[in-house]
Amino acid sequence: MGENQVKTAHPKGLWVLFGTEMWERFNFYGMRALLTLFLVNSLLMKEEEASLIYGGFLGLCYLTPMLGGFVADRYLGNRNCILLGGLLMAIGQLLLFTSGSVFGSNLGLAKIIMYSALGVIVFGNGFFKPNISSMVGSLYPKQEKTKLDSAFTIFYMGINIGAFLGQSICPLLGDVKDAGGIRDIHAFRWGFLAASTAMLLGTVLFYFLKNKYVVSPEGKPLGGLPSKNDASDFEEGEAQQANFSTKALIGAGIAFVALGFFFHYVVGQNLIYTLIYSSGLALAGLIISDTSLTKVERDRIYVIYIVSFFIIFFWAAFEQAGSSLTFIADNQTDRHFFGWAMPPSMVQIFNGMFVVLLAVPFSVLWDTLRAKGKEPISPVKLAAGLVIISVSFFMIATQVSYIGTSGLLLKWLILLYFLNTCAELCLSPIGLSLVGKLSPKRFASLLYGVFFLSNASGYALGGTLGSILPATGDKFAKAKELGIDLQAVLDKKITLSADQLALLDHHQISAQNPIFAGFEIHNLYEFFMVFVVLTGIAAILLFALTPLLKKLMHGVR
Repeated sequence: MGENQVKTAHPKGLWVLFGTEMWERFNFYGMRALLTLFLVNSLLMKEEEASLIYGGFLGLCYLTPMLGGFVADRYLGNRNCILLGGLLMAIGQLLLFTSGSVFGSNLGLAKIIMYSALGVIVFGNGFFKPNISSMVGSLYPKQEKTKLDSAFTIFYMGINIGAFLGQSICPLLGDVKDAGGIRDIHAFRWGFLAASTAMLLGTVLFYFLKNKYVVSPEGKPLGGLPSKNDASDFEEGEAQQANFSTKALIGAGIAFVALGFFFHYVVGQNLIYTLIYSSGLALAGLIISDTSLTKVERDRIYVIYIVSFFIIFFWAAFEQAGSSLTFIADNQTDRHFFGWAMPPSMVQIFNGMFVVLLAVPFSVLWDTLRAKGKEPISPVKLAAGLVIISVSFFMIATQVSYIGTSGLLLKWLILLYFLNTCAELCLSPIGLSLVGKLSPKRFASLLYGVFFLSNASGYALGGTLGSILPATGDKFAKAKELGIDLQAVLDKKITLSADQLALLDHHQISAQNPIFAGFEIHNLYEFFMVFVVLTGIAAILLFALTPLLKKLMHGVR
């Protein structure tokens, strides 16, 4: 290699982090694709219960990184946290494998193991997630920070290659039906075992390669113990950290408890969702109460908060992929793809695939517009993302209104995922970089925390909304086998005996339509229109607020 070449290539450490992250995403997305189907088919939960657990689990996965980041910064350092997180996640997947092995003989025990598994994965994810991205930036010398955009694009593709592999291999092993369409409910464990193996592989690779390649430009190992840091590890003027008065901290604590009571008792959220919503609001309040903030800084933080609020509605719609859309793919979709019947949990794969195909075209699009001076400011891109996702759900809603409860064609779900991916690329990376541009340095990690908490709130809301999925075609067919006219029951034209109600309940069929915000959801068309309305209104409001946001951003694009 010539001398010039060395300087222009990306450091080898990027590929080590890329590989570690790729195996981690394989494990996470592979397991996620199977989770709701496993809960419904093997652990015999109702679909609405599975949606709520799924939303809560994803939400908590975005709550614990704040803890993980804190522990790494103060005590363990990045690399130890990555190893710890990787091991915890592999153990969590092994517990799911165990749960998938024992449920036949002991359902109660299998449920306890399943909840413990999700808990272990949530903490593992908390240690892993914040620490690996923060090391990407430290691989580059100061004069090469311009390379970071392309480094993060490469890293983002690593995430999605991992997701793609996980969402293809785990369903092939775990989501198995025979020729007659009968599901093998004991197969899920092999998908979980594959996820565990992938995580272990990534952790071992990182362990052996970290000292050689994950180093600063001067060759010092990155992410060691914080007690070993010296002055050269900090950028100039970066040492000052946020100082919160005791009064502010006590105030935030009281606000957290008060909000908790409100969400739990007044809004009727379960404890996990209550924790997610109240910690987000309390943390946001704590940051803005800091007296050292200047007017410009405070204005910019308000922009982050407003944007975070709108992002909640995006994720609530987007995350139907793992709950309601998986159930619809399972029960209500003709999944023949060029003559091959695709497992329902695999339909989500199109999202990762489109991200890999579209990530570069989208960054080229923004670069081209920027060169012509026509690049929209970030809030406009975010609003465009909300419009696209609203349109995608409207398209599905109209499709479903034509077919009633019969089969949906796979091509419509693929188109939905294509549009959702375009929306995601207008929103997710843009939102992340906006937080980076607007945050005062001393609050950057906490404000990323607030931004991730808005993602978490979106997942929690998505879990709640996924749980109002009305009866799909398979439920009507099953009820008919049991001698019950489900449509007449839902229309309240006939009243069932206690035995018949118990029979429906045993087959995980609900005898009444779900209620949302006081409205009864009668069919899938109305269900999808909930998302069209929520994201549509959010988009209109965000467009309307753009002039104000532009002013509050004080020159940041």
